[in-house]
Amino acid sequence: MGYHLCTHFINAFDIIGKKWNGLIINSLCDNKFIRFKVLARIVTDCSDRVLVERLKELEEEGIVVRKVDPETKIISYGLTQKGVELKPVFESIHQWANKWV
Repeated sequence: MGYHLCTHFINAFDIIGKKWNGLIINSLCDNKFIRFKVLARIVTDCSDRVLVERLKELEEEGIVVRKVDPETKIISYGLTQKGVELKPVFESIHQWANKWV
């Protein structure tokens, strides 16, 4: 019988492997909440339109949460518990990248 990838593994890479998602999640790992324009400066080459799309997708996946300040109406983004649990994954990628890339 041949080797088969786990469906959960494939689905996870569909989310975190999509262009810009890893950088977005990684940026949010180091902060509680970030305003959109700050996040846009961190994820430099991603257009605002694509960043909005990716944030919505990550929100639908339960990885990112959008928060609106009731007084100022300022929108910011942070990680849910599901997203926070990705932090060790990204720390491992950083270690690997520092060694090999």
